[in-house]
Amino acid sequence: MEPAAEHQQQLRSLRDFLLVYNRLTELCFRHCVSNLNYRLLTGREESCLDACAGKLLRANHRLVSAYVALMPAIVQRRGQATREGPGAPPDPRGDPSAGGADT
Repeated sequence: MEPAAEHQQQLRSLRDFLLVYNRLTELCFRHCVSNLNYRLLTGREESCLDACAGKLLRANHRLVSAYVALMPAIVQRRGQATREGPGAPPDPRGDPSAGGADT
């Protein structure tokens, strides 16, 4: 991969990570923090945030693992479709990334 393309990929990865992190932070904050009159979190808020963030991070790790496991098959199908040309019929098994019948 050439340096410019690699740099763009790194930027996309960082952007995706920050979007997930910001969404997680916002969801857990809205769910757990109810009183903004104090500088510090209450014990209840802190334990709620720990549980919320842990749950969402575990879910994210499972999704990423599933994506990584499916990616070789998706790339192979796309490569095959490219080699067969634009007039070839689509794979009846569907492409999970395209919302096919398997999802």
